[in-house]
Amino acid sequence: MGEFQSTGAGRRDFAAGETGRGPAVPSELTNNPRAGQWDGRRLSRGMVADYKRFLMTDGEGIRCSLYVSGCPFRCEGCYNSSIWDFGVGHAYTDRLEAQIMEDLAQDYVQGITFLGGEPLLNTPMLIPLARRIRERFGASKDIWCWTGYTWEELMRPGETPDKRELLGLIDILVDGRYIATQHDSLLQFRGSRNQRILDVPRSLEAGEPVVWAKLHDQERFIPEIYGVERAAGEGAAS
Repeated sequence: MGEFQSTGAGRRDFAAGETGRGPAVPSELTNNPRAGQWDGRRLSRGMVADYKRFLMTDGEGIRCSLYVSGCPFRCEGCYNSSIWDFGVGHAYTDRLEAQIMEDLAQDYVQGITFLGGEPLLNTPMLIPLARRIRERFGASKDIWCWTGYTWEELMRPGETPDKRELLGLIDILVDGRYIATQHDSLLQFRGSRNQRILDVPRSLEAGEPVVWAKLHDQERFIPEIYGVERAAGEGAAS
């Protein structure tokens, strides 16, 4: 497995001494892999933890969300720690894929989101699905994906080519581990400040991470805003 350094709480930095791996890498709250260390073509068992239809929480617009099983990053505080094991859940089937395609065909559905678990370590399942979506819908449906990898890690020499293949089929990537010490409830579509929402085609063209043009984080909690507005309304009424 090569040299590694412990990062505390059983987490490890398998690329100790390597620099330029992106925001918050390495972290003592996660595992940190070498380039190519984790290969989804071997690790994936084709298991799905959940499939949810017609949500508005996992990206822009009304979406379908596919939660795949298995994640070796093991971020401390992860809200999906129950699906770290690649064997949990149920097998991805032709029937499920047919359901996904039928759901995406609805005019009001903007696209699909891949979450987990770690989607970029479930490429044997997701690459064929993404290709089928592109073949049927073209650019009329977008594909979002969450990953524990940073963009910089995915671009490292020696990373497995299937990850880059899946990236080429994705529109928006939310990158980076969840870092509990950087948690921020005001962030749009992500849990910690180190994570980014990236425009994948533009990033690939530029050769560097390009932030999604529609990024808009909150400045205050919505309940707080409503409370201020309500108080102002009541004051005006009196």
